[in-house]
Amino acid sequence: MLTIKTFEFNDIGVNTYVLSSTNNECVIIDPGCYSEAEKQQLDAYIAGANLQVVGLLITHCHIDHILGIAHIEDTYHIGATIHAAGAEFLRASVGYASVFGFELDRIVKAAHFIDDGDVIRFGDVSMRVVYTPGHADGSVCFICDEEQLVFTGDVLFLGSIGRTDLPTGDFKMLTDNIKNKLFILPASYTVYAGHGPTTTIGYEQTNNPFID
Repeated sequence: MLTIKTFEFNDIGVNTYVLSSTNNECVIIDPGCYSEAEKQQLDAYIAGANLQVVGLLITHCHIDHILGIAHIEDTYHIGATIHAAGAEFLRASVGYASVFGFELDRIVKAAHFIDDGDVIRFGDVSMRVVYTPGHADGSVCFICDEEQLVFTGDVLFLGSIGRTDLPTGDFKMLTDNIKNKLFILPASYTVYAGHGPTTTIGYEQTNNPFID
């Protein structure tokens, strides 16, 4: 069984997720924590729930989703797991941070790479990796079929999709990936997006104005 805790971090409002299994192992998805207060909030939850952090998963390496990587590395000795196509964003992270009004004191590197079709396991939970570029190179979604849910990063939102006017964005690629890799899921699957509220695959299939 999977427990999901959602935090909304930094001025851009990134959803950071802590997923924990019945044996108290957990993974963190998209550590957007930037301020000391946000870092303390995340740490307090992990300590209070007596969780062991065993993974740090990144849906894509845009700066707002990776601001807390260094903190996770330093505190829990866990490095980031990304798709290799997103590594260039990490290498340029200090520069990207300054453009968006953030400060990073060091460039972080990926500890592990994942690819389409890989399976991530912790405790009694397994999630499969689906490669979904279009918003950014290296974008992946994490699908947990047993729990009927998908973590989409900035690929798919409630009534919207990720912007495609940033470097490596491609509208057709993004919408094709949504249609061919996400909209093939059952309508009941809950979508946990990188920003904003949850939705469902079925709702987006019917109502999302960006997907024909």
